[in-house]
Amino acid sequence: MAEQTRSDFDEALMARVAWLYYNDGLTQNEVGEILNISRIKVSRLLDQGRSSGLIQVRINSRQQGCLELETRMKREFGLTDCRVIPESPVEDVNLRVGQAAAQYLMQKLAFGETISVGWGETVTHSIRMLGHTAQERSIGLYSLTGGVQTYVEGMREANWHRNVNIIPAPLVVSTPELARALMQEPAIAALMARALEADYKLVGIGGLGESATVVTQGYISAGEIDPLRRGGARGDILCRFYDRRGQDIGVPLHERVVGVDLDQLRRSERVIGAAGGPAKTGPILSALRGEILDILITDEPTALALLDAAEA
Repeated sequence: MAEQTRSDFDEALMARVAWLYYNDGLTQNEVGEILNISRIKVSRLLDQGRSSGLIQVRINSRQQGCLELETRMKREFGLTDCRVIPESPVEDVNLRVGQAAAQYLMQKLAFGETISVGWGETVTHSIRMLGHTAQERSIGLYSLTGGVQTYVEGMREANWHRNVNIIPAPLVVSTPELARALMQEPAIAALMARALEADYKLVGIGGLGESATVVTQGYISAGEIDPLRRGGARGDILCRFYDRRGQDIGVPLHERVVGVDLDQLRRSERVIGAAGGPAKTGPILSALRGEILDILITDEPTALALLDAAEA
């Protein structure tokens, strides 16, 4: 009870800070003086509010996105929708694109609808920001793969603890036989089916470098990157590697992955890919060529690079 009271107090303080700063136009110093807290705490509360989704800054302008680029992207790649955010030389691109994907879903998800998600840094940022909206609208969350810890980290920070359905298995298991057995378990098979039926599916797009999430999370070693490239790999989605045409390249690792495969994702609807940055241009382009995605969330430089590559 004490923990809940503390949480309510923090949320109430955050709401007061946001109102005074955004609505009344006060400086952070002025807000701190009124509430008897430091300017640093005001800044921290504003950051926490934005990242959790409690504070949503709305820009009431037709030009709030890069509209011309979005139109060109939809026409060039046959996307049902696209969001392109302006370039920022300072902020982390994974954070900004993840937050943009969360904001897109906040606009689209209605009360009681569902979302299924992949794993990775960009998607984790989205999960963190969606927590408050998910609780208000009773949004159901499903995982598209195993890998419980990866999902739990984002949900813990977002206080997203209701309507959560995670496949109770590792992302990668020791043998193909074990992976097949787990996915044939009725409970896991039912969760995967529900994940594919969700109103929206959100996935990250992995590059092929030593900083790729599949490497940093230990699913493949840095030494395996070059052989994958030589074998035709251009990127991965849900730990499934694909070639320049967006087709599964069939590496042995795939047989040990517990989760949705690329063909299942391709047959699904409202699949959102969220990714940006120079290292992701090739992987995104190949995913678009393979028609894995219906919707793309990216940044301005990446969109321009994709259009240039498509015209080359």
